[in-house]
Amino acid sequence: MLILEIVFVSLASLRANLMRSSLTMLGVIIGVAAVITMVGLGEGAQASVQSQIEALGSNRLTIRAGSGFWTGARQRGARMSIGDAHKIIEQCDAVTQIVPVLERSSIQLEYQNRAATVTVTGTWIGYLEMNNWKLAAGRFFTGTEQEGNRRVAVIGSEIAANLFPRSVDPVGEEIRVTGVAFEIIGVLEEKGDSGFRSRDDVVVLPLGTAMRRLFGTDYISSITAEVPTENHITLAMAQIESVLRRQHRLRPGVDNDFNISRQTEFLNVIAETGQTFTFLLAGIAGVSLLVGGIGIMNIMLVSVTERTREIGIRKAIGARKSSIQLQFLIEAVVLSAVGGGLGIALGFAASRYLATQAGWQMLVSPNSVLLAFGFSALIGVVFGFYPARRASGLDPIEALRYE
Repeated sequence: MLILEIVFVSLASLRANLMRSSLTMLGVIIGVAAVITMVGLGEGAQASVQSQIEALGSNRLTIRAGSGFWTGARQRGARMSIGDAHKIIEQCDAVTQIVPVLERSSIQLEYQNRAATVTVTGTWIGYLEMNNWKLAAGRFFTGTEQEGNRRVAVIGSEIAANLFPRSVDPVGEEIRVTGVAFEIIGVLEEKGDSGFRSRDDVVVLPLGTAMRRLFGTDYISSITAEVPTENHITLAMAQIESVLRRQHRLRPGVDNDFNISRQTEFLNVIAETGQTFTFLLAGIAGVSLLVGGIGIMNIMLVSVTERTREIGIRKAIGARKSSIQLQFLIEAVVLSAVGGGLGIALGFAASRYLATQAGWQMLVSPNSVLLAFGFSALIGVVFGFYPARRASGLDPIEALRYE
């Protein structure tokens, strides 16, 4: 009964200074909302990368020219050719399928009086299967069109949405890529962002068409190789290395002028970077909670000073030291807990807004909510303890004399 009475007295005191209590909670509200939003953004990014890893599979390798892991182009003169791709599929028993790719970004595309800057990808017919990509409309180019270097194109969903009116079906229309006319034969399903750029602004062409009709090159950007199972990865990498060293005429002791890596390695690096970034954002947001806690301590100290005479009267009529301390501690915890609850609501609202308006993937987990709320309540206890102890330690005689 005494505890309930103390709670009611604490709540009444907070209601008596509603504006001050609201402003005191503001720091906690912002801190909790920031933690939930930032952690939700980071976990959403990691979930997106994880889905890409699962989509790519663990049985695929990427071969790039040069020894650099990221671009494969750091070694001067290092290049990959279509002949390398043929040799790999002919001589590597552990490789079941390969897809060479020639990719160029910031390419001008035109449709009637509209234009866009896109990424052009020249490849073979197994490209969609290798990348677990599906068509939203039309078809992919055939082996005959690939061998004949036909001017046919499959476009991404973003290009279809931005260049073509809703009443116009892109399939069958003609576009110009760097001035060369192509017939659209298919539209890809939406793939979303890869973290650095959109994957839906791509134009996919037969590899020979891209090499000869557009860019005038005999070299490709990379080769994707598929093996039967993950257990064949090591054998396949050894076979590919042996074949490419012979193909590139590299003498013993000379470093490789190519790089072989799992496709998932690149995404794993991105995931680890995203996790570090999430911790950094959560730490920055946590500073707001600490500032809110300091604000609570400051206001509670002011409240103790203002109510010194009240404390003296209560102690003079028999209030125990523990009751005084509990009252002020409850006030601090209520401020932080209510602020934490409002911060959770604000964090959910901010996450929903970013997900719908900015198109970011947000993943607000129960653990992040419990962590933010528990931390805010802990702040109330920690930063409210000193003012509460100070209030309970006042001498009743001196308190009654206080003006």
